[in-house]
Amino acid sequence: MSGSPESAGVSTALLTDRYELTMAAAALADGTAERQCAFEVFARRLPDGRRYGVVAGTGRLVESIARFRFGEQELAALADIVDAATLDWLAAYRFSGDVDGYPEGELFFPGSPVLTVRGSFADAVLLETLALSILNHDSAVASAAARMVTAAAGRPLIEMGSRRTHEAAAVAAARAAYLAGFTATSNLESGRRHGIPTAGTAAHAWILLHDDELGAFASQVKALGPDTTLLVDTYDIRRGVELAVQAAGPGLGAIRIDSGDLGELARQARDQLDRLGATETKIVLSGDLDEYAIASLRAEPVDSYGVGTSVVTGSGAPTAGMVYKLVEVDGRPVAKRSTAKESRGGAKSAVRRYKPTGTALEEVVHPVARPVPVGPHDRVLPVPLLRAGEPVPGLPTLAQSRERLRAALVSVPWEGLKLSKGEPALPTVFEGS
Repeated sequence: MSGSPESAGVSTALLTDRYELTMAAAALADGTAERQCAFEVFARRLPDGRRYGVVAGTGRLVESIARFRFGEQELAALADIVDAATLDWLAAYRFSGDVDGYPEGELFFPGSPVLTVRGSFADAVLLETLALSILNHDSAVASAAARMVTAAAGRPLIEMGSRRTHEAAAVAAARAAYLAGFTATSNLESGRRHGIPTAGTAAHAWILLHDDELGAFASQVKALGPDTTLLVDTYDIRRGVELAVQAAGPGLGAIRIDSGDLGELARQARDQLDRLGATETKIVLSGDLDEYAIASLRAEPVDSYGVGTSVVTGSGAPTAGMVYKLVEVDGRPVAKRSTAKESRGGAKSAVRRYKPTGTALEEVVHPVARPVPVGPHDRVLPVPLLRAGEPVPGLPTLAQSRERLRAALVSVPWEGLKLSKGEPALPTVFEGS
């Protein structure tokens, strides 16, 4: 199979869709394959009720494009689908165009030119599914995770949703959640591959394995030390807290509560821990949490949260709604005019305007050929990602992208961070298109 499983990117060129391959084959046959084109990735609208989106997956996409190849196994699988001339072309395929886009951790809004791919038609059209599958998934997860981070108001969040999604998506989701500000992941492969801190504790099966709860706690403490986190809601929570402190002493690291009325249980547990002398023992809550549940627990004595299903599924918006559209052919703008699915022709760039105080005002989208004035506090959003098919040196690290998003969210007007439904946090202004 093409590529290496060690990479953070996608390892097979067969992520190409059948219709993309059909267009490439037809273009090779009719002579239009080499026409120079620009494709653009953007979202026509944000998911219902969302006020901003978070760009994520750019780093994975850049790596994937750079090593997008059709090896012997892929070509054999396509032998009955395309003609010999197309197979020969695929065997030599290397994307040799240019890619610009919003860096990871940047915010996006309706119409933002998140990615622009320039190259021959055949070269660029093959990348549609690759680009959209990565950007739509990772951006959906990061957008949901960012809302949870805001709701948590500085309290740590652990991503623990691997069991609720595809095994490959689990690794990408952990990365996207970490980019958005989550503190750690329970996914060990994402920890190994992306250097994300890992965290986790025993599940209910560990308690049920032992003849009694105290024995389970004592065994865990013996193996992992008193700083471990003990799960106390398998049976009676009050009794569980008592036994947890008995097993680990007042230096117990944390307890986790995974069910019930979490706010009320957290208050009761905090009171009980303090009475038992475990005043530094932390309380971790988990169990079907999303941004709304986290926000509702803001006043409770909670130290951190574990989030699973909601974060890896985009908390009700499992895709960012991005599309990949042809916007330019041989320097000529082209645009789709279908009702409710219109696009704006021509390759575009964008500038985000800010007040001197650092608060963002608007996003101005304009044709690349017609730049707009950039003030002292404004920022051009797209950056070079690939040139002649090769990644541009010095692209941001995952840690740098985390910081970019943190700063971007600080710049958003306060009403743009609300969890309630509303208009996008920033208006998108289209100039000259």
